[in-house]
Amino acid sequence: MLVFTRKRGEAIMIGDGIEIKVLRVGQDGVRLGVTAPADIAVHRQEIYESVRAANESAAAVPAGAARDVATRLRQRLAAGPPAASQG
Repeated sequence: MLVFTRKRGEAIMIGDGIEIKVLRVGQDGVRLGVTAPADIAVHRQEIYESVRAANESAAAVPAGAARDVATRLRQRLAAGPPAASQG
């Protein structure tokens, strides 16, 4: 782990495109500003962990569930388009 000492207004750079700047230092914590390219996700750790857990949960498809969905989809496609409602 690389440890930095920075004062308000000072920054660190990660590569050429990510800047982390100290905006405010208070009794309750430090306020940081992050500038990064749009294709790099920047999250607080607790949000990152929540998103990761949700993605893992969504990816854990029960055995046979995907096959059942595919079978129902094939049946609907074979039946043709739904009849137009008149109204």
